[in-house]
Formats: sequence, structure tokens, C-alpha cells
Amino acid sequence: MTYSISNIQSTSLSMSLLVILLALIDLTIKKYFIVEELNKISDTIGKNINRWVKGLLAVISFCIFFFVLDTTNIDSLKWFWLILFIVAMGQHAFIEWRYLKGSKEYVISLIKLAVGLIYILIFIF
Repeated sequence: MTYSISNIQSTSLSMSLLVILLALIDLTIKKYFIVEELNKISDTIGKNINRWVKGLLAVISFCIFFFVLDTTNIDSLKWFWLILFIVAMGQHAFIEWRYLKGSKEYVISLIKLAVGLIYILIFIF
């Protein structure tokens, strides 16, 4: 199966728009719906665990992308980014739920995960 440059460009444009959409959702929810003071994971004991897990995820993703994945196949790239998005956002929501007790920050991450999945399934797949 051959892929044209325009197909690859539209996928990269869709991913860029997804990042902007998720940032706008994050700002909107925090501004209008969360009235409590926002906490950060870096202010808790989960700071080092979060750093280690994100670093490990980055190394594993890098190795898979450059050494295992067939980057000429756009379908495998789509699945790679979908799985990476699910794992990264799921990990972030779990860390927020686990270490930010009394806060509903993890709900924002779950909403962004759901919106991102819907967006990916509609516009990228």
C-alpha cells in the first residue's frame, strides 16, 4: 500500500491540532470548573516516581519507534501513537489519582484522554 505525502501531512496536522485542542480543554476546565487550588505532582512524594515512569516510557517509546517499528507503514505509526497516547495519559491520570489525594485533577486527565481518543479515532484513523 502506498501513501502520498499529503496523507502524511494531514496526519501530522491532525496530531498538531490534537495537542492544541487538549491544551485548550485543560485551560478551560481548570479556569471554569475547578474552583479549588490546583496541586502539582511535583509537590508530593510521587515526584520521583512520576519522573522515573515518564523517563522509562520515553526510553521504551524511543527504542520501539527507531528500532522496532516500520516507520514507512503509516498504519503502524497510527497504532503506535494511539497506544503511546493511551499509556501516557493513563499513567498521568493514575499518578494524579494516587498522589493528589482530595483533588480531582485526575478527572481532567481522564477527560483529555477520552477527547483525545475520540479525536484520534475520527480524524486520524
